[in-house]
Formats: sequence, C-alpha cells, structure tokens
Amino acid sequence: MKTNLERFFSSFVTTIVLLLIYAFGLAVATFIEKYHGTATAKAMVYYSPLFFLLQFLLVANFIAATIKHQYLKRGKWGLMLTHFAFIIILLGALTSFLFGEEGILHLREGETSNQIAVRTSDNTTFHTLPFSVELKKFTLTRYPGSASPSSYESEVIVHVDGEDREERIFMNNVLDVKGYRFFQASYDQDEHGTILSVNRDVAGRNITYTGYLLLVIGLILCLVGKDSRFMRQSRRLKELRKATNVTVLLLALLAVPLSVNAGGKASPMLDAVQKYAVSPEHAALFGALPIQSGSGRMMPVNTFSSEILRKLHKSDKIGQLNSDQFLLSLLAMPDMWMRVPFIALSNPELAAYYDLTDGECAYIQAFDSNGNYKLQEKLEEAYNKMPAQRTRFDKDLMKLDEQLNIFHQLINHQMLNLFPKEDDPNHKWYAPGDDLSAFTGKDSMFVSRIFDWYLGEVQEGLKSGDWAKADEVVGMIDTYQQAKNKTLDISPKRMQAELKYNKMDVFRYCKIGYLVLGGLLLVLSFAMLFRRTRWMKVAVWLLGAGVLVVFHYHMFGMGMRWYIGGYAPWSNSYETMVYVGWATVFAGLLFVRRSTITFALATLFGGIILFVSGLNWMDPEINPLVPVLKSPWLMFHVAVIVAAYGFFGISCLIGLTNMVMMSVAGKKNKEILKARITELSIVGEMALWVGLALMTVGTFLGAVWANESWGRYWGWDPKETWALITMVVYAVVTHLHLVKRWNSLWVFNLASVIAFASVLMTFFGVNYFLSGMHSYGQNDNVHGIFTYLYIALGGVVILAVLSYRRWKMKV
Repeated sequence: MKTNLERFFSSFVTTIVLLLIYAFGLAVATFIEKYHGTATAKAMVYYSPLFFLLQFLLVANFIAATIKHQYLKRGKWGLMLTHFAFIIILLGALTSFLFGEEGILHLREGETSNQIAVRTSDNTTFHTLPFSVELKKFTLTRYPGSASPSSYESEVIVHVDGEDREERIFMNNVLDVKGYRFFQASYDQDEHGTILSVNRDVAGRNITYTGYLLLVIGLILCLVGKDSRFMRQSRRLKELRKATNVTVLLLALLAVPLSVNAGGKASPMLDAVQKYAVSPEHAALFGALPIQSGSGRMMPVNTFSSEILRKLHKSDKIGQLNSDQFLLSLLAMPDMWMRVPFIALSNPELAAYYDLTDGECAYIQAFDSNGNYKLQEKLEEAYNKMPAQRTRFDKDLMKLDEQLNIFHQLINHQMLNLFPKEDDPNHKWYAPGDDLSAFTGKDSMFVSRIFDWYLGEVQEGLKSGDWAKADEVVGMIDTYQQAKNKTLDISPKRMQAELKYNKMDVFRYCKIGYLVLGGLLLVLSFAMLFRRTRWMKVAVWLLGAGVLVVFHYHMFGMGMRWYIGGYAPWSNSYETMVYVGWATVFAGLLFVRRSTITFALATLFGGIILFVSGLNWMDPEINPLVPVLKSPWLMFHVAVIVAAYGFFGISCLIGLTNMVMMSVAGKKNKEILKARITELSIVGEMALWVGLALMTVGTFLGAVWANESWGRYWGWDPKETWALITMVVYAVVTHLHLVKRWNSLWVFNLASVIAFASVLMTFFGVNYFLSGMHSYGQNDNVHGIFTYLYIALGGVVILAVLSYRRWKMKV
C-alpha cells in the first residue's frame, strides 16, 4: 500500500493529470463567475476545500518526485528553484488568505473615520484602524475638454500617534500607514467623496514577493543552466544539423492573400459626389489643423477624419476620396451626402426590416416620409434590455444608430472641436455647432462666423477650382488656434509627426512585406531541403535581410505611435496585435541560425497577425489611457506577457508544419522526414520553453501591478485566471516527455497546436465570452475573428487524424 501511494505521488502521470484538472477547474470557474457571480465562483472553486486539496497534492507530487529522482543530488537547480518558488507563492497566498485584512474606507470631504467595511459573501462587518483618516479634498482631473477621467486624487490627513500627516492618494500611488495600505479605488458621483480600498498583508506580501524573485532566478537557470532541458535540446539540435544532410518533398506553394482595401463599393450617387472632389492639396492643408477629440486628445483633423470614415464606412477611403476630402465634401454638400448609400450595414436582417440598402445605406433612409426616425422604437427596446440579453439584431441596431448620430452631428458642425477658449478651466475646445455663448468680444465674432465663411469658400473652390481663398481661411483658423491655445501641445512638430504616421500606413506595408517575404522564404526553405545551390543560399540571405528591414520599419511605426500617444503602444486590442506581430518576428529572428523554416514561419505568421489587426472590426484609434493604466508596471507586464504569445505562436506553427509532413510520410521518405521533424520539434520545444518563461514572469508582473494599484495580487479576474490556465497548459506540454508513452513527436506537435487555443482564449475569448476588470482593453467586435478560428479548428482536427494515421502506419 505504501509503495503504491509513493508511486502515485511521485508519478509524472500524476503531475500531468493534476495540472489538467487544475486548468479545467479554473476554466469552469470563469464561466461560473459569468453566470452566477464572483462570490459563487470563489465559494465553489477558488476558495473551496477541494481546490486547496488539489494545490496541496501538486506540492506533494513535486516533493515526492524530487526525492524519487534525486534532483538535489543531480544538481537540477533551475528546476528545483522554479518549482520551489511556486510553493513559496502558494504559501504567501495562503498567508494572505488566513491573516490578511481587506476592506473599504468611504469618506466625504471633511469627514474623519477609523472604520473600514469588510465585505464577505454573507454580510458586511467593520474593523477599527489604529489611526484615523480625514478627507481634506477629493479632486477628479479629466482629460482636457473631455468627460473621461485622467486621474483622481484624495488629499487626506492621517491622525496617527498624536501627529497629523498630510498625504496624497491616487491611482498607482499608495499610502502606507502601520502596515495598512490605502489605494484609490473609486469616488462619489458628486466628486465630493472618495472610496479607498485598504489592505493589510505585510507577511503575505513579503513571502509572495520572495517567491516571485526566486521564480525569476529559477526560470533564468532553466534557460541558461548547463544541464537544463533547454540547453540539452540546444546541443542536440546542433548535433542533428551537423550529422544529417536531409531532404524533404517540396510542399505545395503557400498562397499569400494580399488584401488591399479597394475603398468601398461604387454607386451612381457616389460617382456623382466624386465629381465635386475637394483639391487634395487643400484637403491636406485642412487635415493638418489641430483638433480636440471627444476624449480630450489633441490630434490633426486628418486623424479625426480617418476615424470618422472608418466608423461610418469601415474603410480609410471612399471611392477615390481620402478621408480629408470626404469630410470637407460632406460638410460643404450635406444634402447630397444624405442620399449617398455609404454607411456600412453588415446585417441583412436589419436592412430588410427597415427597408435600407443592403451592405451600405444612406442617412435619409433611416427616416420615413413624415421625417420620423424609423429606428426609435426598436432602439429603445434594445437599450432597455440587459447587455447579456441583447440579440445580434439589437447590437447591430445600436451600432447603426451610433453611425447615424455621428453623421447628424457632423452635418450640424458638431464634433469638430477646432476653437480653443483662452481662459477655459478645463482647456475645452469648441466646435462651430456648439453653444458658443461662452466666447465674448472679437473671439465670439470670429468663432461664430469663420466656419460658415470657410465652407462658403470650399463651395466656391468646388465650382471654380481656385482654392486660394479657402487656403487663406484655413490659415486664419490656424493662426487663431496658435494664439488662443495656452496649455495644450499643438506644436506643428507633433501634428506633423502624426500626419506622417497616418500617411506612412506603416503596419499595412509591414503586413505585405512579411507575407511576401515570409512566403518566399518558406518555399525556398523547403526547396533547400531538396537541393542546396548557391543562388538559393543568396536568395535566402537577401530575403532575410528584407525581413530585417521590414522588422525595423515595424519597430519604427510602434515608436512613432508611442511618441504620438505618449505611452507604450500595447494598451488595447489593436496595439497589442501589432506588438504580437512584432514579437513573433523577433522570436523568429532569434531562431534564424538554427532553423530557416522557423524564421520563415514566424515571418509569415507576423504578417497574418498584422492582417488580422487591419480588419475593419479592429479600432486603430489612439486614445488617452484610463487612470489604472498609467503605471510603469503596464509596460513591463504587457510587453513580457505578449512577447510570450510570439514564441507560443512559433511553437504552434512548427507543430502544424510537422503534422503536415507527417501526413505525407511514406516508406520511401520516412527517415528523411523523421530527421527533419525531429529537428523542427526541438526548435518548437525551445520556443515553447522561452514562451512559458516569459508568460510566467509576465503574469506575475501583472500580479505585482495589481498589488500596487488595487492592493491585491490576485482577484481571480477572468483575464488573470486564463493567463494562469495558459501557464498550466504549456507546463503540461513541457512535461509530456517525462511520460514514456507520451514522449512521441506526434503527441508533442499536436499538443503544441492544441495548447495555443489557451492563448487565443486568453487574448480574444475572455473579452468575448466573459467579462472582468480587464474590459478597458477589450474589443466589442472581437467576434469577427471567430469564423476564422472555427475554420482553423476544423482544419487542425482533420490534420491531426490524417497525420496520426500516416505517421503510425509508415514511421
């Protein structure tokens, strides 16, 4: 009995089974939270006795395996330290759970309190602090001219030990008093009260941070240690490359779909409008004017017009008109544009119900013959429903209503915030269609008349082709802006940088470059397995140099976006996709000397990722950061964790490539293919190890960020939980080789592909299927990619079955 129990606890099969149960339980918990609430998920899974038992079994399994396999005697320091660090982290979490104290302190201005509210699933109790806190003043700072919060700050007086300490608490700036930490959590709607989260967990924090430090050291040793699995595989790969001179069948050429947007459908009405096109030179002059967005960001009109055209038409051009020409044409000829069917409408059911043009409708079609808004009744019904109860018809109806409202505001000269008010306390800029009564004297006369004068000159220019007068009026608006703006950065240098960024369209050209160069590299890489010639080597070298040029251009584009936005460009779905594409190609460059095929696959995959980022449901707008994202931890956390996705992507692509080669395996080529598949599998495993290390470090950097922003490391938010699931899933893949019957090329490559589903769920699925604190980074239209994913899933299933049959029979 004792022997069987020891065998069970020290078994690697037990390790893998326990990890899979752990991942499955976490996944189920995220859906329990969605349908039954956070408290239920915590009670049923996260804080349940069974969950604690499962974690204890994992710890016991590691200790038993360490004793059985004598890891200490064998000097497996990286392995030991990494796993021991997880035990320390779990111990820290247990300490926090048992002895930590969390609560809420709600104060109104002038109020003093020493009572924090501690909420449980059953009730709310109050704990007394060994000091009191007085709210002197609460300040909510908004982005200039916007309702969006930039930061919120509490000025408090701490009455402690007979002293009065004046302190400031704001997001990512924590107040520490006698082991208690105060975090700016929220505020009262009238902006005269603050809500502070309070945390006391000195012991748990110190233990947990020690675990994080040991984890980083252990992971580094796992990658660079002389006797680590990673380094052994690296040496084995070099030996394989020296010992073998293999060939492989030339696979079918990869068709590279280069999608360049044609700019929309043509219509007779649109053709008529295009006859009255604004001069491109004058449109560019107008597009260079500074404007204040609804979120308060200063940007050129060109950026604003591009965003408007994408929202209305789902493209950055309409026919032959660029966005600046479109905006000016619409402002100068609103009656004509009301009848042009150019507003994107993707729901045929919606078009049929309201008798709208399918695909693209006109503004005027949304009104009946009496001028009544057709959408009103159903729209009110949709808004009265809970978000989870809204149908696809409801959601598309609300989107169409938003598009029609944008058009309505534009023809009424709203949204065009061109005019600064010199003494405005909120630094608000005004549009010609706004209430301009706040302006007085000459300023009032200028802002109330100049835009109508300007549009009159545009109309004259459309008739005569002479744009001198219109150019002159644009110059007058620019002079007024520069003279009256005193605080916001509208320097020509910054505006020109953004105009240059818009014009360069960096990521679209990088997409094309990666797809073309990656496709050619892949074909040549396979051809060189057939036969190596001098011209092939030169061609591969030239293509690699081309990829390097595109890669640096890609990096330059991200740098420009960083300069324009003022923050690291990976804070939303679009920016993260662009960064993942860069990280994937970077990962490929790291393996270029070990495997040309891996480099080609990474380049091609980088192009595919940029292709997805350029789809019309992705929003490339640069928006101001919400307060919680204004933290240096954001840059490190996201940069590291998203870089891991690039390495996981390479491992997945290699797995797919190997399964394709397994599918064409036969008696004549089995040895050739086996050598090549073995070599690629080693590269795939090395990429997987790097990805797992980055994913682990990135996830726990996020925990540090959460602790510094909210006062807790881990809140079991769905995004956090799925990041942990991804870690566990890839840990399973890295442990498969320890079980003899699972240590096969087919199992490893299939597992590498299947594991990538956890990355997709973490990156896309959480935003679509679940909800949580990470909603600031979500994309409401993320469902657009799921059609492609379902097709890919079907392809993987077919490939897995075919490769298994061929590989099992022939090899």
